[in-house]
Amino acid sequence: MAASKVKQDMPPPGGYERIDYRRNLPRRGLSGYSMFGIGMGIMVFGYWRLFKWNRERRRLHIEDLETRIAMLPLLQAELDRSTLRMLRENLEEEAVIMKDVPDWKVGENMFHTDRWVTPFTEELYNLRPREQLLHKKFGFLWYV
Repeated sequence: MAASKVKQDMPPPGGYERIDYRRNLPRRGLSGYSMFGIGMGIMVFGYWRLFKWNRERRRLHIEDLETRIAMLPLLQAELDRSTLRMLRENLEEEAVIMKDVPDWKVGENMFHTDRWVTPFTEELYNLRPREQLLHKKFGFLWYV
């Protein structure tokens, strides 16, 4: 076997050009300090708006409470009127039901006092349908 002639691959004359291996990223966007400053500014603005809104909510809540306090005598008077109306209707019904019972006193006070005693819910609704009593005691319920 004859030795074959091998041509070795050599660099070009003057050598290869320099390889740029450094990181060369272009600058894009804002710097970290400016983004931090913008974020802090947004947070300060948000807290300012939050405190301002909380102050307004507190003012509105106080206004609602004052309105309720102002309306309380009116609502209490309406409740008293409805209670007295129901008591009168109950007394009329009691007089009709117990007319044949001797020595029955219609509307006799069971507390033996001259002071006003608010009647029980059962006392007010005992001559009415059971649904009205349940609605008064528990409010509106689908399953009642």
